[in-house]
Amino acid sequence: MKLVVGRDDLAGAAEKAAATVGAPLERLDVEPVHKASRGFLNGESPDICEFAVATLLQAVAYGKPVVLLPITALTRFQHQTLVTCSDLSVGDVEGRSVGVRSWSQTTGVWMRGFLAQQYGVDLRKVNWIVYEGGHVDEYTDPEWVSRAPAGEKLQKDFLEGRLDFGIMGNELPSDDRIRTAIPDALDVAAQWTVSKGFAPVNHIIGVTVEAAREHSETICAVYDAMREVVSESAASGAAQRDSAGFEALRGPISEAAAFALEQQVIPRPVDFDELVAQSCDALGVPPARLGG
Repeated sequence: MKLVVGRDDLAGAAEKAAATVGAPLERLDVEPVHKASRGFLNGESPDICEFAVATLLQAVAYGKPVVLLPITALTRFQHQTLVTCSDLSVGDVEGRSVGVRSWSQTTGVWMRGFLAQQYGVDLRKVNWIVYEGGHVDEYTDPEWVSRAPAGEKLQKDFLEGRLDFGIMGNELPSDDRIRTAIPDALDVAAQWTVSKGFAPVNHIIGVTVEAAREHSETICAVYDAMREVVSESAASGAAQRDSAGFEALRGPISEAAAFALEQQVIPRPVDFDELVAQSCDALGVPPARLGG
């Protein structure tokens, strides 16, 4: 089987566990990891893949042959991802232009959800500009979202003043003019996390249905090894800690699913128990085997 995971600690644990069971994993070098998502969703390669929560939700909604392995690979605060080079603040978003790499990018889903939930922003009164499509071919952006001309880049438009705001996580450029649009964004994010009981999750682990059915013992061993890694990191007490198990992921994924539905990122509601049922059916195990 083939594996794409960005973190060396998770990949190493998975490879060791699979080798012990007798079904070696080959780790593929894909950077950034989201570039592996399209092949993964179409049942091609890899068999086990780190991918984004919004992509998982779209995959379920459109019937793609992948299921959730409940391990988080990236958990982080998101309020700081709304940035500007001007004197504007979060209260000025309506009526302004906001750029985001892709409408289905998970960072954007979380940040837009906060804008609506905490700041009362009517998302349809914002001039949204996106620069890429998503990983699910059947999906199309809402009619109230505009696509930038081919060849244009989010960072360039943002730095040259053609956008009032940008939503950027790892792709945030280095420039002294950039500042967060939400005052004390990290403190606000920490307070939101305390109130909800979980931090926003960006990336999780998925497995193809075919691999889950044919190699259930190996996949479960990989889950156990990865769970041990994230449990050790969770012991540090950090608010943005990764987690494992269905019950640990129920809160953040359900919240992201509600945001995604409101934003027309998914065409229908996706209930967390649907994810649980699909995973358990493919692997032939009860929910308790995967922390739920």
